[in-house]
Amino acid sequence: MQDGIHYYRRMHPKRPNSPSPQRRDNRRPPASPAFDRLIQRPVCPEDDRPLPKIVAKGAVWHPFLFRRQLGDFDPKAQPGDLVEVVNTSGITQGFGLFNPKAEIAVRLLRTGVNQPDDVWWSERMESAVALRRDVLKLDSVTDAYRVIHAEADGLPGLVVDKFGDVLVAECFSLGMYQRAEAILSMLEPICGTRHGVMRPGPNSIDHEGFMAVPTGSEGLPAKSTIQEFGTQFRVDFAGGHKTGFYCDQRDNRKKLAEFCAGKSVLDLCSYTGGFAVQAKKIGHAEDVTGVELDESAAALARDNAKLNKIKLNIVQADAFSYMRDMLRNGKKYDVVVLDPPKLIRSRDEIEDGRRKYYDFNRLAMQLVAPDGILLTCSCSGLLDLAEFSKIVCAAPEFGRRVQVLMKGGAAADHPIATICPESEYLKTMWLRLE
Repeated sequence: MQDGIHYYRRMHPKRPNSPSPQRRDNRRPPASPAFDRLIQRPVCPEDDRPLPKIVAKGAVWHPFLFRRQLGDFDPKAQPGDLVEVVNTSGITQGFGLFNPKAEIAVRLLRTGVNQPDDVWWSERMESAVALRRDVLKLDSVTDAYRVIHAEADGLPGLVVDKFGDVLVAECFSLGMYQRAEAILSMLEPICGTRHGVMRPGPNSIDHEGFMAVPTGSEGLPAKSTIQEFGTQFRVDFAGGHKTGFYCDQRDNRKKLAEFCAGKSVLDLCSYTGGFAVQAKKIGHAEDVTGVELDESAAALARDNAKLNKIKLNIVQADAFSYMRDMLRNGKKYDVVVLDPPKLIRSRDEIEDGRRKYYDFNRLAMQLVAPDGILLTCSCSGLLDLAEFSKIVCAAPEFGRRVQVLMKGGAAADHPIATICPESEYLKTMWLRLE
């Protein structure tokens, strides 16, 4: 991957969240955006020198090793280095990417005594692509899907999405960011893509002690067009933290369309109109309204409607305010989608986030017509399905009967690692309100 053109965020970065209890650790050095940490490196060390050793106090099995779980750090270990993890007796337990400035100080790549080499990296990537292409056969229904899903594909701290002939790598660890160019170069011939984008994960300065602007390969288009079940969507590579398209809701968008023929549909927090467009295009809804606060996202939703030659009512407004206005007007919808952005980003925000989810669902349910459908979602990883279900089930008005039809999550190209169950971030509930 050649030296790229820099692309900057569409919106100013948010102020970092308040420190959570886990972050209040006096051993943590202050975060510093040192630019030498951003230099790209190969996936494996280029020499045969022994790797720095990091002592783990207990058993090594989970892909995350927090600093409190570690003992001595080899003074030669630098942020982003591949390190050898040993137990207190000096026996090798595995290998991972090290960052002393992160709460997750080691992202474990491989357990056992065999160091990950170029062949190991290639096999990880080939296995990940084979799942999407050979097992899930996603190329037959879309050209946009997740290629690498972090811990579930054995590459913690990294997600890679394919949008047509562009790969977008989002790096949640410094070590993965330093290897992103090499990883994209290895993935491109496997996926048959032409361009790549490297992005740091959200709050990388707070979580990993570095910051960087998204960078794209030479000739990267500002926007491109992808298709999902025959419906076209614009993908924006030049702006914002995301591309304007979420692959994880693919199957839910198609499922929702099955309820929409001849119906009125309300898509709350519609972002760039994924649910709204599919409700009209393949669901043949009578009328569809999408509500989105972000001006650029609402504009892209309108662009997606024009692209598919369909008519949508896209309203730029705060979802809470819009719902209250509709309730005052006595408006009801046959199908309502509630897919808000992440409302819980740290443990400090759990209680406030729970209240927001309750308030969202309480209002949304009142807008559902008799015998109508509500699809409600949460992408907050710190709120598990059981807790989300309790909130949703407590939200209906007294006396209104609600049936849970289904519970689900992300599409299968976003698998869940059995050794890392917290990677199950997206929760969905399908409700019928009598």
